[in-house]
Amino acid sequence: MPDTLDSSIGSLLPPWPSGIGKHVAEHFYLHVSALDLLPAEWRQLVAEATRIASVLPEVNFNVIKLHRSADDVSLLDYLSFFDDPFPVLGRSWKVSLSRGMSVFRTYEESRNPPILHRKELLLAPTDERTTACRALTDTATDLGLFDDPSRIGFREYWYQLIAERGYELVGGQFLPLANAGGELWEASPADQSEIRRHLTALVRSNFSAPVQALSRHGLIHGGSTFFDYGCGRGDDVRGLLANGIDASGWDPHYASEAMKRNADVVNIGFVVNVIENLSERIEALQGAYSHTQGVLSVAAMLSSQAPLDGRPYGDGYLSSRNTFQKYFTQAQLRDFIEHALDESAIAVGPGVFFVFRDKDLEQRFLSRRYGRRVQTVLARGWVHQRPNRLPRERINRATKRFEGNREVLEELWSLHLDLGRPPEKDEISLALMARVNEHLGSLSRALKLIQSHFDGVTLERAQTAKGADLLVFLALQQFQKRKPYRHLEAGIQRDIRYFFGDYSNAQASARQALFDLGNLEAIDQACREAPSKGYGYLEESHSLQLHTSLLSRLPSLLRIYVECAAVLCGDITNFDLVKIHIRSGKVTLLKYEDFDGVPLPRLVERVKVKLRDQDFDLFSYGDDYPPTLLYYKSRYINEEFPGYAEQLRFEQELDALALLDLSGYGPSESQFHRGLDTARWQVAGFNLIRSRRIPELDEPCGRFLTYRDFIECGETQRRIQILNLPKEADSYTALFELACNVLDPVIEYFGMVRLTYGFCSRELAKEIPGRIAPELDQHASHERKRGGNPVCSRLGSAVDFLVEDEDMSEVADWIIANLPFDRLYYYGRDRPVHVSYGPEIKRIAFRMEPVTGGGRVPRPYSAARKNN
Repeated sequence: MPDTLDSSIGSLLPPWPSGIGKHVAEHFYLHVSALDLLPAEWRQLVAEATRIASVLPEVNFNVIKLHRSADDVSLLDYLSFFDDPFPVLGRSWKVSLSRGMSVFRTYEESRNPPILHRKELLLAPTDERTTACRALTDTATDLGLFDDPSRIGFREYWYQLIAERGYELVGGQFLPLANAGGELWEASPADQSEIRRHLTALVRSNFSAPVQALSRHGLIHGGSTFFDYGCGRGDDVRGLLANGIDASGWDPHYASEAMKRNADVVNIGFVVNVIENLSERIEALQGAYSHTQGVLSVAAMLSSQAPLDGRPYGDGYLSSRNTFQKYFTQAQLRDFIEHALDESAIAVGPGVFFVFRDKDLEQRFLSRRYGRRVQTVLARGWVHQRPNRLPRERINRATKRFEGNREVLEELWSLHLDLGRPPEKDEISLALMARVNEHLGSLSRALKLIQSHFDGVTLERAQTAKGADLLVFLALQQFQKRKPYRHLEAGIQRDIRYFFGDYSNAQASARQALFDLGNLEAIDQACREAPSKGYGYLEESHSLQLHTSLLSRLPSLLRIYVECAAVLCGDITNFDLVKIHIRSGKVTLLKYEDFDGVPLPRLVERVKVKLRDQDFDLFSYGDDYPPTLLYYKSRYINEEFPGYAEQLRFEQELDALALLDLSGYGPSESQFHRGLDTARWQVAGFNLIRSRRIPELDEPCGRFLTYRDFIECGETQRRIQILNLPKEADSYTALFELACNVLDPVIEYFGMVRLTYGFCSRELAKEIPGRIAPELDQHASHERKRGGNPVCSRLGSAVDFLVEDEDMSEVADWIIANLPFDRLYYYGRDRPVHVSYGPEIKRIAFRMEPVTGGGRVPRPYSAARKNN
């Protein structure tokens, strides 16, 4: 075969066989055991795909996925295909035959991999295993599990749906939860972990940036005290009190009588920037720190936010209201804080820093910040099917003890995974330790049981992840040139001993990790490998772009690279996407409006961090720069992200419309919506729906006509000048579809047409008695009767037209041979043709032959019969 194939070859190949395989839209799925049932031409394409990907059927993959174009072939490896009732996808090779390239993806670390349903369709009809597969599918159908197919393609959604129906899978069977003793589906540990990071009752828009940052990092909680040094009108204090937090504040103007008090958390937000005297500015900062027991948050205005109408005054500006503002750069604010307090300041956002008095708290904060808080928990690998019970005679003494104390051991196992190492006694809650001693005798005995009965691969992953977390933490300490701690927090000491042996080895590993940032080839390789695991999108080999929630899943090298940027500009979690520039030493952070909640989020802020210059540029979109939309959001998230299935479906539908060129940065927001609207589409949530807007009559309807052309073209309408307007938005859409799919191609091939009868409203129909059949001819489009039912149940739209100086039989023949249509009526060589386009696309054609006594009757159209 040639090295590459023509992508148009699909139209030359025989159709896929009926009766076997799974047909989904433009794709065809088949198990490799049934490959011999494919036509030889398609088998040849599969063989070429395996050659390009360097894989073998049965050895590397077990399912093929063909595209109708014959250019894309996916080779899929479903784990335990025959043993698992709904096997998950383990890995895939997507092969482009025309380019001779394959893209590999593994789902080994995915918490929500794709899942396969209806396995029997992929097997040969004679395969004896189809019976059992079909029975399971029939049961799932009866339970209503396939009623909404939009989200069932991923494991977590699928098993959640099963639980919502009151069932669970046990040994390949659906059993009611009550009978199986199971519980309703619970949120994955990732969701629980994420919720604990936030103060769930806080409405973020009501709190200042530093208070939001404190909340986001779990530093404000029910057991902490909070003091606002310079509280202004006290909005933050009132909000925290309403959420059950012990909060108070003082302000020299609004709350001068209030008592200054010590607190676990102290905030001095946007205070130092309004004090014009440097000495007083320092005094205020030191005063706030003197009341800090745990952490101080400091916030100030940044220079990029400075108004243009301020006049210089001292080291700041006086506004038109005669108020002072000092605008810092991020670096200036850090230097000011560290000079005034002689302590290290940690950036958590543009213009927001934390300073810790409690160094153990600081170490825990940094360790969590650079750690895989989600990943280490999720490494447990949730098993959604209950394991089959061992036969009674095979249960040994250790297994009996394990089964009898499963709840206690699972709690201990969870802690073991979180730590990435065996826990010490003082790291275990008193209640759990008491249960361990009571039921298992000792901690060491309990640890032996969990190590012998839980998955060793899961534990190994957790240990690797925790070791990487610790390396990132130590490397960032050195990058910031922070003063060494006089002592290390007890948990970190244990981590260092377990993962590095001693502190010297740990520091040496951290230094080497920083030196490795200069290895551009290593960074390039790490960026290329990330997408194969579902972590981001590689843009033309120049950069890796991904959602910030996936950063902790990257190799340590890339995590350190990005976190070095965070040291300069603040907390990465303030942003939605991060772009790692592979060779320029830059990291770009992007924040979008409602990233999670819409399929095309709008860019609102971009920060470009220049690591080599130790500086960054901040760009706000809206007034200064026009906001842009993010196209193909699914590239930068993965199947674990909430709403991924809906996002993917939206993008597939948008691509299928082929209305706009979305490559590169894509069209502007106005161009995008204008392009959709012109084609009678609009975005509604994560769906594309037909436009509900009533267009102007002179707006384009297709490429050559306007809506007025269809509405004011009939003989009767022109004679009596009746207002012949559609009332339904769907009628305009149907006219547009008729123009695009039938009339535009006709005009392009034969030249301009003359419309003789188009849309017919109920009012116009009353003026043409006996000459038309509104309930059949589709000229009424989607208009409704008084009772609400369509005038014509066929829907769609119809038009009668002539092509001047053309034989209309040739026009009719060409339409029948080349175009999609619903019904066509041919009246003669020099008479208008009636053609409709509707949801049924019947492609039925009739010749209207005259009969004795007047009138015409429809006969099946035959191109060979052209009598008139």
